[in-house]
Amino acid sequence: MSANIVIVEDEEDLLELIEYNLTKEGFETIGFLNTKTVAQILEEEEIDLLIMDRNLPGVEGSEFVAKLREDGILTPVIFLSAKNSDSDIEEGFERGGDDYITKPFNMKELILRVKSVLKRTSKKLSEGKIAYRDLLLDKSTRSVSVDGRDIDVTKLEFDLLYEFIINKNSVLDRDYLLENVWRDAENYQYRTVNVAINRLKEKIDPDKSKEYIQSVRGIGYKLC
Repeated sequence: MSANIVIVEDEEDLLELIEYNLTKEGFETIGFLNTKTVAQILEEEEIDLLIMDRNLPGVEGSEFVAKLREDGILTPVIFLSAKNSDSDIEEGFERGGDDYITKPFNMKELILRVKSVLKRTSKKLSEGKIAYRDLLLDKSTRSVSVDGRDIDVTKLEFDLLYEFIINKNSVLDRDYLLENVWRDAENYQYRTVNVAINRLKEKIDPDKSKEYIQSVRGIGYKLC
């Protein structure tokens, strides 16, 4: 199993130890001592998993993850934290965690948990291309072009547009999109869908002349 993993841990020795052990297992790792550029990396790169400490300089780790979720960043998260009470663990899951490991921890267990979360959350698109009007999506490279012009989209935006195209004759309500794109209809709000769709529309139709995606009042959205 190969994957790109971001680790945020403010104890440098522990960060290096985690990176070393995950690299030995064949994973690509990127380590950070704080969260300053983490959101940008998650938006711009194909990151499969985020391992996140909670006691970090400048921001509490689970609050940072909750903000990622509000912004539509769906990267799976394992919290690795000394906060070990039942309420702490519940809070971690409620704020968007996919798993929670308390410190001190066993490195072998961490690796097994990493593999389990990756297996559970991986969503592989088959190779090939799919088109609609002058939109072209390449599933192998996860790229989007409009009338031959490449458009820079996030992983979420690609998945969202793909879902609309394969359901081009249907109105998709927000619950459906949360379940099939975000893969979690319980822990996200409808506003998350609205914000993500508006961002996508700005990218693929900046002058609002093509109106690929239209809202259906009181129901959801459809591809036009």
